[in-house]
Amino acid sequence: AAQPVLAFTIKSNKLDTEALSWFVDNDITRKLLAVRGVGAVTRVGGVTREVQVALDPLKLQALGAPAADISRQLRLVQLDSAGGRADLGVGEQPVRTLATVQTAQELGQLQLALSDGRRIRLDQVATVSDTTAEQRSAALLNGQPVVGFEVSRSRGESEVAVGAAVQQALAEMKLQHPDMELTESFNFVAPVEEEYTGSMHLLYEGAILAVAVVWLFLRDWRATFVSAVALPLSVIPAFIGMYLLGFSVNVITLLALSLVVGILVDDAIVEVENIVRHLRMGKTPYQAAMEAADEIGLAVVATTFTLVAVFLPTAFMSGIAGKFFKQFGWTASLAVVASLIVARVLTPMMAAYILKPIVGAEKDAGWMRVYMRWAAWCLKHRVLTMVGATVFFFGSIALIPLLPTGFIPPDDNSQTQAYLELPPGSTLAQTKAAAEQARTLIAQVAHVKSIYTTIGGGSAGGDPFAPAGAAEARKATLTIQLSPRGDRPRKQGIENAIRTALEPLPGVRSKVGLGGSGEKYILVLTGEDPVALQAAAQAVEKDLRTIPGLGSVASSASLIRPEIAVRPDFARAADLGVTSSAIGETLRIATLGDYDIALPKLNLSQRQVPI
Repeated sequence: AAQPVLAFTIKSNKLDTEALSWFVDNDITRKLLAVRGVGAVTRVGGVTREVQVALDPLKLQALGAPAADISRQLRLVQLDSAGGRADLGVGEQPVRTLATVQTAQELGQLQLALSDGRRIRLDQVATVSDTTAEQRSAALLNGQPVVGFEVSRSRGESEVAVGAAVQQALAEMKLQHPDMELTESFNFVAPVEEEYTGSMHLLYEGAILAVAVVWLFLRDWRATFVSAVALPLSVIPAFIGMYLLGFSVNVITLLALSLVVGILVDDAIVEVENIVRHLRMGKTPYQAAMEAADEIGLAVVATTFTLVAVFLPTAFMSGIAGKFFKQFGWTASLAVVASLIVARVLTPMMAAYILKPIVGAEKDAGWMRVYMRWAAWCLKHRVLTMVGATVFFFGSIALIPLLPTGFIPPDDNSQTQAYLELPPGSTLAQTKAAAEQARTLIAQVAHVKSIYTTIGGGSAGGDPFAPAGAAEARKATLTIQLSPRGDRPRKQGIENAIRTALEPLPGVRSKVGLGGSGEKYILVLTGEDPVALQAAAQAVEKDLRTIPGLGSVASSASLIRPEIAVRPDFARAADLGVTSSAIGETLRIATLGDYDIALPKLNLSQRQVPI
């Protein structure tokens, strides 16, 4: 549920990047969060408005004012707080302390008290400007900078329902803001809808074929109708049971219904066929239905519970597979039990009043006479029949090792992703240049329609099993839209072409595949010596890259991150009364700024601007 289901980019010919970013943070986010099922809206790229206080180190040194002291005093001065209450006349009123300014110019004129009792004005030691924060992420659509946003659903909500509601809300936004150009860059809902539609088609086709086969063998429209009624009357109770168990109509439950669609009419076919056999004895439909149903009742019940004994245990599997098969096992079992009830209660009643008496003996069809001759030959040559069946059985078992194995078969959706990782210490500009080079190479691959690039943020389509972590400016994700399924070969061939195209990129780790689903082999190395383990991992990774047919070879070993180490002189620090904590705090504020939670704010009418 934490993974985004939709991602969009937005452009405007009237708003600059800062205003467009605020439009996403304020208007679009508020609009979409009001939609039922939307859990989060995250902006990717763009800029964030902030008031920067650039301290002058020479002036601070001349005044002996630490950077941490300035930051702390500014946070204490630029503050609105509750001040208790006051009794006025016959009533009481709350008291608030209002001590905030509204503009960067007013902020620069603030008087700050230093720890030694001196007082300075902020603009005497710093340059105060209303600007934008340092950009640590970027979004590009086909190489053009854009502002993007991702929509995540709440846990337990339907992707399809959330996707439709989000699309409707954005359509209303377009009508209110015709200058906005919204482009869908990632859609996880469309593959779900395609799989749902495909599963429904399989269910319909299976039902139609089952009814056709019943008619082919019974050769009676009335008997076929009585048998076919068991299909919807078995599926509907299964839906009721799914609702009570909290299941949804999804690919897994539809797969279960598609699998048992032929089984659902089995009990009814057995009942009807036996009733027809009694009709051929000259009995009335009512008498034939009563006697035939009583004759095979135990066999029908035993057959049904045998099927339940096959399907229901899959609902209690453990692990990841159990998450998938829980709904599968229960849905199939519910449908099969419902078919038993229909066959034992409704089918005999309908047969008694819908079927007609059979007058005169019917001749068997030609194919039935051929089948009877085959059956007679097998019964006459029992040894040959058993030998042939045994050879066929063990021959089928011997073919199993030749079949490919895997957890989940690869999908063929019309979108995929390429993940780029640069060495630690790479800047946003370097990552953007590498991502643009990769985009140019990928765009030359056949059947690629568009490419949406996110750098330092964005998780649409990411691996749901990967550990969460802070976004880094050295990592980029390229979401690739492909041609429709009917106009291209399978996606795996296109992904192999993309891997080949990305091989010339120098100093870049690349991985191609949506959501990490392409990994087939995981090799784990263990050891007590970290240095030797790192060397072994690099050697194994290098050797694996030489094996033909292997792609996206990557190591989870941490890369060496360059850093600037500051080691205090404890004697001099003690003479000056400076602690290691103060040195670290000063370095952080001077190079990066204070923590976001500790930053003072400019309280404007509809927003807060961090300082």
